[in-house]
Amino acid sequence: MKERVSWVWREWIRPLLVVGIVLGSFRSAIADWNDVPSGSMKPTILEGDRVFVNKLAYDLRVPFTYVRLRRWADPVRGDIVVLISPHDGKRLVKRVVGTPGDTVELRDDRLIVNGHQATYAPADPRTVAVLGDDRPASAIVETETSGGRDHAVIVDPLAGSMPTFSPVKVPAGRYLVMGDNRDNSFDSRFFGFVDRERILGRAVAVVASLDIRHHWIPRWGRFFSGLS
Repeated sequence: MKERVSWVWREWIRPLLVVGIVLGSFRSAIADWNDVPSGSMKPTILEGDRVFVNKLAYDLRVPFTYVRLRRWADPVRGDIVVLISPHDGKRLVKRVVGTPGDTVELRDDRLIVNGHQATYAPADPRTVAVLGDDRPASAIVETETSGGRDHAVIVDPLAGSMPTFSPVKVPAGRYLVMGDNRDNSFDSRFFGFVDRERILGRAVAVVASLDIRHHWIPRWGRFFSGLS
C-alpha cells in the first residue's frame, strides 16, 4: 500500500502540482486572461469577451502577491487596464481617463482633461453594427478623441448615471478610470481614485468571444482582435 501511495505521488500528484504552480505563477505575474461578464466597456469590449492581459506592461511582481520587483512604466491616458476594485475587491476592466496630476471633469458626458475637451464624432458603422439591437434606443455611439487617442463610447442622455462631475485633480500615485459605456459603468465616479498598486496589467486583445445572449454562439470576428 505504501509503495502504491508513493507511486501515485511520484507519477501523478507531484507533476500536477509542479504544472499548477508554474501555470499559476505565469498567470499571476506575466500574462492572464479575464472574462468580461458586464457591458460597462461596450462597445470596445462586449459581454462574453475573454481579454488577454499583459501583466508585464507596467511592472514585474512576485507571483501571487502585489510585491513589485521592478517597475518600468505607468498606465497612460487611454490604456485599458485590469484592476482590483477599491469598492469590493473584484477584478474590473476599465479605461484610464486621468493620470496623477491631471484635472478631469465631465459635462453632459463630455470629457475634459486639463482644460481640453475631447472631440466627438459619429462612430464607425461597423462598431455600431457589433452592438446590434443590444442597446437602448436613446443610446448614442460616438468616437471620442482625447490626447491624440480615439475610441468608441456609448452615452445615453436618458440614463442619468452621473453624466456630469466637477473638476477633480488626480492625486499622486492614483488614477481615474471609467467605462466606455459611460452611463452604464460602475467606476471612479462612484468608488473614487484607484491606487497604482491595484492596477494589475493592460488589456491588449480579445482572444475569444461568445455571445452570451444568443446561446453562447462564438463571435468569430472578435477572436484575436486588438483593443484600443
